[in-house]
Amino acid sequence: MTMPERRTRPLHRGRRFDLRATAVFFALLATVLIAAGLTVRALAGAVQRRPAWGFVLLCVAVAVVLAHGRRRRRLSAARVARRTGEALEQATATALEALDTPEPAPPAAPAPAERCEEETRRTAGAPGVPDYDALSPEEFEEAIAALCVRDGCSDVRVVGGAGDLGADVVARSPEGHRLVIQCKRYGDDHKVGSQDLQRFGGTCFTVHEADVALVVTTGDFTAPAEEYAEQCGIVCVNRGGLLAWSAGAAPEPWTAGAGEADA
Repeated sequence: MTMPERRTRPLHRGRRFDLRATAVFFALLATVLIAAGLTVRALAGAVQRRPAWGFVLLCVAVAVVLAHGRRRRRLSAARVARRTGEALEQATATALEALDTPEPAPPAAPAPAERCEEETRRTAGAPGVPDYDALSPEEFEEAIAALCVRDGCSDVRVVGGAGDLGADVVARSPEGHRLVIQCKRYGDDHKVGSQDLQRFGGTCFTVHEADVALVVTTGDFTAPAEEYAEQCGIVCVNRGGLLAWSAGAAPEPWTAGAGEADA
């Protein structure tokens, strides 16, 4: 008896290894990883230079997460895109507003005239400070002499008058220096000019033999007058300095010229 021949199914052969496809796959994977690394590096640098952009990227990530979660709830793609765009637009506007906001400028230092006015307001009305504007020129000279006596000067004399050659008050400082003071009771709108300083500078040292020469005024000095005084070694005391001296808030003005007198 002849037995029927049984057909056997061919064994399934494994998929043949393709070297070219494998190399292409790994090349594409490396390219994707490099591009992702460069992108992350660029974003990190941008966030470091502009911290506001970090807030923008965070808002974008939150918007993407919200869009993904709402997609699970079967929301339409158009609605997700619209809400993502709104969130991104709001985040961008906030970041731009933060970038455009200027930093507050540091407070500027007060100008010399403003400092003088501030010193005047601070010391005017202080105990022991007379109202110099209400004094006559002669009374103003007496007031300056009284300040010298108060601060330890000796041999204080008021010598102002006709033929005084610029000297209104002379005194001897506690350090032994001969002081020659010219008093100018002027208003706020009248400044001591360079001609006044030149006339005084021609006599204070040569005629009156001053060790320290001072010009005290209830007003202020012009810039040329201050330049001339600095060149000649004359101490200028304007309204702010006078009030500070009277209130005891500043050192005696003759100490400013004592160093040159000792030289």
